[in-house]
Amino acid sequence: MPEIKKIGIITSGGDAPGMNAAVRAVTRTAASKNIDVIGFYKGYAGILDKDYVELTYSSVGGIMEKGGTILRTARVPEFKNPEIRAEAAKNLKELGIDGLVVIGGEGSLTGAKLLYEEHNIPVIGIPASIDNDIPDTDMAIGVDTCLNTAVDAMQKLKDTASSHERAFIVEVMEEVQDILH
Repeated sequence: MPEIKKIGIITSGGDAPGMNAAVRAVTRTAASKNIDVIGFYKGYAGILDKDYVELTYSSVGGIMEKGGTILRTARVPEFKNPEIRAEAAKNLKELGIDGLVVIGGEGSLTGAKLLYEEHNIPVIGIPASIDNDIPDTDMAIGVDTCLNTAVDAMQKLKDTASSHERAFIVEVMEEVQDILH
């Protein structure tokens, strides 16, 4: 395998707590190995539009505490089209990207797999989904925070309901219900 000199990184699909921590970890690990990192804005849309920022060891300092993702995110349904993936692959090659790190859910990781299969672009997928619905993974980035937030909110509501002698109905995502059971 050829030497990796420059990688790209995207956060794609819905955002999940922990995406910034993953961006930071990838960037700092790459920097320690003298690998340049390009962060594309809005997931696959950033690759298609060549909308990116150079990430460095110091530029990712202080991002772990921020919610969402500093790279922003988007869903790009047209990425299902082979011609659109070919355009993305062409852009990555023009920018000298030797590999791509994709932080996202099932659709984003499927897109990464197809970029590899169709265009031989090395990819690493980091599962990120508050739903924890990504096949063949135990726990995705974002699940633990989602669950803790739901449990914390229910504890607070329970105190309020008790104080007012009332019952509250709380609706959470179906996936969260499955995990809480």
